[in-house]
Amino acid sequence: MTEPMVISSPHRHVGITVRGVMVRVAAALAPGILVYLWIFGPGVLIQCVLAMATAVATEALILRWRGRPIRTALGDGSVIVTGLLLALCLSPLTPWWVTLMATVFAVALGKHAFGGLGQNLFNPAMAGFVFVLLCFPAPMNKWPAVPAAGAPAPGLMNSLGVIFVPKAEAVDAVSGASALNHMKSRLGLMEMVSEIRSDPVYGNFGGRGWEWIAMAWLAGGVALLVLGVIRWHIPAAFIAGMTCVSGITWLMNADVYAAPVFHLATPGAMLGAFFIATDPVTAATSDRGRLAYGVLIGILAGLLRIWGIYPDGIAFAVLIGNACAPVIDRYTQPRVLGVAG
Repeated sequence: MTEPMVISSPHRHVGITVRGVMVRVAAALAPGILVYLWIFGPGVLIQCVLAMATAVATEALILRWRGRPIRTALGDGSVIVTGLLLALCLSPLTPWWVTLMATVFAVALGKHAFGGLGQNLFNPAMAGFVFVLLCFPAPMNKWPAVPAAGAPAPGLMNSLGVIFVPKAEAVDAVSGASALNHMKSRLGLMEMVSEIRSDPVYGNFGGRGWEWIAMAWLAGGVALLVLGVIRWHIPAAFIAGMTCVSGITWLMNADVYAAPVFHLATPGAMLGAFFIATDPVTAATSDRGRLAYGVLIGILAGLLRIWGIYPDGIAFAVLIGNACAPVIDRYTQPRVLGVAG
């Protein structure tokens, strides 16, 4: 008699592979990248190519050192998306060595130090971003000047020069501050929000140009929801948490605190809500857990934006949420049928 064949779970494939998910995520990011490119020049593409190439090279070297199959791991596309998301969080004018260090840290320590894909506790892209933000704050604070500020978006050669041969005078000629940086610094000078918003760098809701990028990220996020790549719980809870915090402070004193729509019209909020916080490896897993996880990150991001020393606290909030995800899962898992409690 032959032995019965025993096949381990899962017994039914959901119809989409890791590679398929990553392709859909990259496609959903495309509208935002195109708007970014149109408004602020080719620096964003340079950063994306640099980060993705570094991520692939770092992953290949580590896989070879660990004795793991390189082609299979690289073929799922996860490390490419990690590099892409990291690049989109950095300024298009970030020096090449900062991008390289952030990417190496993200892949080597944020991902493989925990065992590789599916085993990392923290979002690798956010780990790499926070690493360079803490270590190199000055190079991280240079952003392209918005067209309304009187400086055209840097061209290809200018962007290449700033990124690979950074000179102070070249950077000063093309750089400005993001809307969040601008708001934070001028509030620190005891100016009122109404006075700050009269500056031409601001648009109807957020920073001029930046609000269009935010809308593009939102459109890409909605596409992921429609395709079933992500669930609605985390983005909705994230937006609700940030709106709650910013709304309460705005109602308390509208001269000191920006309105909720300003916070939501920044690219970081939409990118964080739909593409970063929804990482299935580092987020909570149950429906109730996703809601709690999203609200936690949204509230923390709002608090850090308002009272933290950095203009945008989404990366820090995501990492804190990652650390809390196992505890959230522990207390929000649905009851097992037939088990009391």
